[in-house]
Amino acid sequence: MSNAPLMPKATAVWLVENTSLTFDQIAEFCKLHPLEVKGIADGEVASGIRGHDPITSGQLTREEIERSEKDSSHRLKLAVSKVRLPEAKRHRGPRYTPLSRRQDRPNAILWLVRNHPELKDAQIMRLAGTTKSTIAAIRDRTHWNSASLTPMDPVTLGLCSQIDLDFEVQRAAKDRPAQVEDHGPTLAPAEETTQPFYYEPTTHEEVFGTAPKPKEAEEEEIDLDSVFAKLKDIKTKE
Repeated sequence: MSNAPLMPKATAVWLVENTSLTFDQIAEFCKLHPLEVKGIADGEVASGIRGHDPITSGQLTREEIERSEKDSSHRLKLAVSKVRLPEAKRHRGPRYTPLSRRQDRPNAILWLVRNHPELKDAQIMRLAGTTKSTIAAIRDRTHWNSASLTPMDPVTLGLCSQIDLDFEVQRAAKDRPAQVEDHGPTLAPAEETTQPFYYEPTTHEEVFGTAPKPKEAEEEEIDLDSVFAKLKDIKTKE
């Protein structure tokens, strides 16, 4: 059960008008800021809201109000309801967006698209309460107001809660395939580094032990006298 009363601002209006409670007591009970309660008393805030009697609705007792009026340090306590209400089921459809926040939805969509590209369109639709065509227009920069859009956190804008955003981000991260990071070159495996080294000779000197003689050197070593002597022997035989 929530610790805040039903219709907190309307309840604050009634307490300001019908009790002598301090601003801090009313603000803490209604979960409002003390300056907001002061604005209600000055007529600057909630001027069109009709006060809601918490005694009639069973949220406060008259004895609790009188006790708090006598002791300014006493904090109002919400009366325990005798009626047990069933827990509200989570709404699976598009989230309702107040009129004052609808103009900020494109900014929230742009923030989600840039900061969480892993989110699917259906998830963005649930978080921002928008349509698929609007998301596609913002992705493609074909939205009519693309030049003026500014990325803004949907949680800060009040379009969704931080719990809902974290839930959708974690859900998208589970569906995304794992990416293998490239850490650059690595060391060779042990099977390659521990094998005996074998070098295959490739040059003539490495194979036969001596370097081949150049052709000019072979021609210079030919004995001309022996060549002419052989020619003379051949002629005498003929």
